Amino acid sequence: MNMLIEADALSKSYGNIEVVRNVSFSLNQGEILGFLGPNGAGKTTVMRMLSGYHNPDSGMVKINGITLDDNTPELKNLIGYMPETVPLYGDMTPEEYLLFIAETRLIPKDEKKEKVDNTLKVSGLDKRRQQRIETLSRGYRQRVGLAQALLHNPPVLILDEPLTGLDPNQIIEFRNLLRKISFKKAIIFSTHILQEVELICTRYIVINEGEIAGQGMVENANLEEVFRRATGVNDD
Repeated sequence: MNMLIEADALSKSYGNIEVVRNVSFSLNQGEILGFLGPNGAGKTTVMRMLSGYHNPDSGMVKINGITLDDNTPELKNLIGYMPETVPLYGDMTPEEYLLFIAETRLIPKDEKKEKVDNTLKVSGLDKRRQQRIETLSRGYRQRVGLAQALLHNPPVLILDEPLTGLDPNQIIEFRNLLRKISFKKAIIFSTHILQEVELICTRYIVINEGEIAGQGMVENANLEEVFRRATGVNDD
């Protein structure tokens, strides 16, 4: 299988506080990884290091076999990153916003319209393409955030709490979308909804206090039990 993500001994501190400690894992094409943990566990910091937004204090990230660092900016074109709070421009429409993102990603002029049109359709925004973002519901704004991560068709998707604010129907649509696109990608997404990890993901990692506290295949795993045990909750 084609290994698309490799994290080796990632560590990160802010001042005297070590927020991530010796995190290592890999992810192959076609796999969806559910990234779990309590608030403040270090999930977002790990995801930012994987996406190139933060440099680790120690350790290494490889994307498709190439080390991610400041000397390989083109590698960021292999990564689609959706932060927990996506910086959107309310006075733009989804179509205008994606055309702007296409400019920042240096997508060739003759490819922009087709890529934007396809992304609007895939992310379920085609009928809202001319509506100002500030008037969209929370769920549709989340779709715009996902659309900007998908626009350049990257092989790696890193999604931080993408289900926040989605209603049950939108969650189902999001789930179906991830399944549809996962065959050619490696996808990591963080969430507090254990049921969605069970329904969507092939693998899981639980991070607690900056370290990997549990990991494995989702199939046949009792994620509620795994999560509570990994985060130090004893039901006895």
